[in-house]
Amino acid sequence: MVLAQLGGSISRAIQQMSNATIIDEKALNECLNEITRALLQADVQFKLVKDMQTNIKKIVNLDDLAAGHNKRRIIQQAIFNELCKMLDPGKPSFTPKKGKTSVVMFVGLQGSGKTTTCTKYAYYHQKKGWKPALVCADTFRAGAFDQLKQNATKAKIPFYGSYMESDPVKIAEEGVERFKKENCDLIIVDTSGRHKQEAALFEEMRQVSEATKPDLVIFVMDSSIGQAAFDQAQAFKQSVSVGAVIITKMDGHARGGGALSAVAATKSPVIFIGTGEHMDEFEVFDVKPFVSRLLGMGDLSGFMDKIQEVVPMDQQPELLQMLSEGTFTLRIMYEQFQNLLKMGPIGQVFSMLPGFSSELMPKGREKESQAKIKRYMTMMDSMTNEELDSTNPKLMNESRVMRIARGCGRPIRDVMEMLDEYKRLAKVWSKMKGLKIPKKGEMSALSRNMNAQHMSKVLPPQMLKQIGGMGGLQNLMKQMGGGKDMMGMLGGGGDG
Repeated sequence: MVLAQLGGSISRAIQQMSNATIIDEKALNECLNEITRALLQADVQFKLVKDMQTNIKKIVNLDDLAAGHNKRRIIQQAIFNELCKMLDPGKPSFTPKKGKTSVVMFVGLQGSGKTTTCTKYAYYHQKKGWKPALVCADTFRAGAFDQLKQNATKAKIPFYGSYMESDPVKIAEEGVERFKKENCDLIIVDTSGRHKQEAALFEEMRQVSEATKPDLVIFVMDSSIGQAAFDQAQAFKQSVSVGAVIITKMDGHARGGGALSAVAATKSPVIFIGTGEHMDEFEVFDVKPFVSRLLGMGDLSGFMDKIQEVVPMDQQPELLQMLSEGTFTLRIMYEQFQNLLKMGPIGQVFSMLPGFSSELMPKGREKESQAKIKRYMTMMDSMTNEELDSTNPKLMNESRVMRIARGCGRPIRDVMEMLDEYKRLAKVWSKMKGLKIPKKGEMSALSRNMNAQHMSKVLPPQMLKQIGGMGGLQNLMKQMGGGKDMMGMLGGGGDG
């Protein structure tokens, strides 16, 4: 993952400073120099890095800090805030409203992934209930309309373009008019790729903008662009009013720091990031959770959102009931594996958990884990209902194991490995025994008034001990923004 390396370097620098016996000026400078080096290596613009270093030194004045202060925490918080400031221009971008027609125009350099991103953007909104449409005003690149047509057809999104017309302004105007009549509430205009050296193409972009009067201009940027990002982004900003940035190819090996520079140049927020070439590899970009994941601090609220997206509302109470009883069958394991695969790439899911940085799950290993889960599920497909629903480990005798191995075409040792994994997970699951579940009506009230005191009564004693007692629970709740997210974690808070 792009920026995983940067995150790893920054985390290590903070860790080294935390390991120092005394945190003095020298330890702070060493830590800041390490972070500066990491940011410059990741292609962040020099001026931005310099400003960040100066600001942190201003905030963390070691001489003025009283002896009782936790210096590590203050320095870590200052680094976190400065990175957030770098990525957050402080003003939100235009957000389209359902039922009201909005025109969004995409601009960017050649090969930055504009056409694919247009479709991803449309597909994302279509899933959320919008009625999007695509207009191909790219007459410069051969095959642009074909590409858009294929993508749009695959995603079942209406599109407009022309093989005959060579004037992009005319196509854009006609397409927007047509979809306005058809009551589409999100009209997306894809334009030709260009760079700042091409004055004629910039003029054409201005004309398309004047003709379609977009509500939002999105600058699409390839994360691998490097130090040139600042100048290129600035050139676009001077020609049309860029209101938001989408960064693509975040799954590559690029350093990705140019992304930070583009935000500074356009003074526009990053709204989405492309994390792969498939239609659904497209994530909403939220500054604080992103920086939090970058520093290996996790993004628990994002993790809970994922769980709530994946586990259907009607299954959540059932899941809680089974948790509180501590019964764990192979069928439950199968369902949980299904949910895990639906959550998206395992590495991304893990990077949301505190203490896990993206570096812990290297690219190859992620695919390996996913393949292993699918392999286990294939084996479970060869089991009978009795085997899937049994809680008796002695049931799985030798003849049954041999039958399953034959049925799924895997060696016996693989089936044994899957059963070992089941026993390990059953052990973890049994620790949840005694989870007290509020009744249906109480759930939303509880999630509103949840505090650590309430929470400690709901959690099983063993789990509370693992978290680190009452103090650990309070810290966890603070990090997750209070009880509401915590109830989300337990599958509740959804019926208010």
